[in-house]
Amino acid sequence: MENLIALALGYALGSIPFGLILTSLSGAGDLRSIGSGNIGATNVLRTGRKGIAAATLLLDLLKALAAVLLVRAYWPGHEALAALGAILGHCFPVWLRFKGGKGVASMMGASLALAWPIGAAYAVTWLGLLAVTRISSLAGMVAAIVAPIAAWWLGLTDYAQVLAVIAVLVLILHRGNIQRLLAGTEPRVGSKA
Repeated sequence: MENLIALALGYALGSIPFGLILTSLSGAGDLRSIGSGNIGATNVLRTGRKGIAAATLLLDLLKALAAVLLVRAYWPGHEALAALGAILGHCFPVWLRFKGGKGVASMMGASLALAWPIGAAYAVTWLGLLAVTRISSLAGMVAAIVAPIAAWWLGLTDYAQVLAVIAVLVLILHRGNIQRLLAGTEPRVGSKA
């Protein structure tokens, strides 16, 4: 029963579509009809509203972090399921017909809440690669792969297993980006493409 509660709470918090809510409130229109149609921070940035994109990134991170910390406080030992639930909620929100984001910011929040060194490894990889390449998808995917490796290296095998599942999901959701990366057509952050 506690497994189900942890997963459901994670899903409920993760499914809050902050990108869609913030762009709508700001008068930027329906985010699903802009750019890639994705509800994450990278697509919010395509509206030209940098502040709203930053807020979306932060809130998507915090909702997953909150899910893990709440479960740790009330149902300790089930944090990994809360992390998984939060990512599933973000990527497949029932309110949006299961069409959500790709889980990069939320995975960072979950990683940070599970164990701060995992979150630190994720953040350094993500932000470092983003600064060097300016390719959001590449930075996010590599960071997603680093998280379970960091957890395994720290001896947190339960977390490593769940983070590996999440990393595979993140990669699957980025399959279009992977094709564009291979073709050399993936847009860089700040480009007009």
